[in-house]
Amino acid sequence: MIKRAGIALIGAIVMATAAVAQTAPAKVADTSKGKALVDAKGMTLYVFDKDKDVPGKSACNGTCAENWPVLLASGSDKASGDWTIVARDDGKKMWAYKGRPLYTWKNDKAPGDVDGDGKLNGAWHIATP
Repeated sequence: MIKRAGIALIGAIVMATAAVAQTAPAKVADTSKGKALVDAKGMTLYVFDKDKDVPGKSACNGTCAENWPVLLASGSDKASGDWTIVARDDGKKMWAYKGRPLYTWKNDKAPGDVDGDGKLNGAWHIATP
């Protein structure tokens, strides 16, 4: 009887842990340019070459961030594995994948659009898994 209760307790703990486990802030989808990370709405995510200059920081602020909306993280979100959270100059937090902050492109209109790839003389790239 005690053994059975112990097994039930372990099962309950595992289920509770799974219930609060955070899911990744993006998923992988097919685009006309191959596999890409996309947000919850299926919109393609991008990385910016200038973000390499200062690891863990976004170089896209002001007008840049108006054109390239960031993949925002909430106050309760937690980093996990390849997914990290970057503090922005405006005080907001955003998601990064493998150290690269993630953005959408304002001119992508439908899931799977990849119009932002190669913009600004090739400084913007589709975020790939």
